[in-house]
Amino acid sequence: MMIRSATTEDAPRLLEIYTYYVENTAISFERTVPTLEEFMNRIRHTLQKYPYLVVEEDGVVQGYSYAGAFVGREAYDRSCEMTIYLDRGAKGRGYGRKLYEAMEERLKAMGILNLYACIGDPVEEDEYLTRNSEQFHRHVGFTKVGVFHKCGYKFGRWYNMIWMEKLIGEHK
Repeated sequence: MMIRSATTEDAPRLLEIYTYYVENTAISFERTVPTLEEFMNRIRHTLQKYPYLVVEEDGVVQGYSYAGAFVGREAYDRSCEMTIYLDRGAKGRGYGRKLYEAMEERLKAMGILNLYACIGDPVEEDEYLTRNSEQFHRHVGFTKVGVFHKCGYKFGRWYNMIWMEKLIGEHK
């Protein structure tokens, strides 16, 4: 297993992974799969300020994680939002934990103190959304800090959205 920085050359594989989540789940509230060009632009934009990491095994990218601005105001510069997507066949192999551990190291070195995750949360678990993402984040040290009720609509049903938080530095 190797973790490295993503490049725009990774975009086709990353978009392949992401497409599954857009088309088949409510994990992403995005309804339309972005174009390859848009996805490459997202990677470029993120890399201007934040880490964007991929995990690969035997030369095949199995997942990715990136950080981004939290709210987008200067007062929040010590906080960021984190995102992770794994190939649907790659779950349960430790890739997610390793990606988040590597991301935390890089973010700490940047002076980031607070990590946030915005997660789709089912009113009732269904074929499009379970509580696996919340459980994963709890497992890696995040705590649920907020719920937005029935704010996402996809596949003809309403979903909640939760925020989870992890403090990784000392607030002086």
